[in-house]
Amino acid sequence: MAAVTIDGRNLVVEMPGWEKVWALKGRLEVPLRQVRGIKVDSAYAERPKGIRFPGTYIPKVITAGTYLHQGEKIFWDVRDPQQSVVIDLSGGKYSKLVLQVEHPDQVVSEVRAAIGK
Repeated sequence: MAAVTIDGRNLVVEMPGWEKVWALKGRLEVPLRQVRGIKVDSAYAERPKGIRFPGTYIPKVITAGTYLHQGEKIFWDVRDPQQSVVIDLSGGKYSKLVLQVEHPDQVVSEVRAAIGK
């Protein structure tokens, strides 16, 4: 389960333990100016993922890492879609982050407050 925090002008995502291995990434930092929106969206987390580039995919168990889908580069770290948030980005490496977090509504509120929406 990813930990999402705000550190100054950056959105920071940290993957704990084995999730670092599955996602092939332990930490992401995204400038807050690139964050266009965030929402709780379990339906998005259940949709087709695209082509793994690189990452881990075990159906109905875990989706982690970078995926290419319809021309978009999306970072995933989800085991339980019911606890996932989707963060829309622009101008950076990824167009979206799809993350399982412990308290989705709280993360959405914190990120929206940080980006002024």
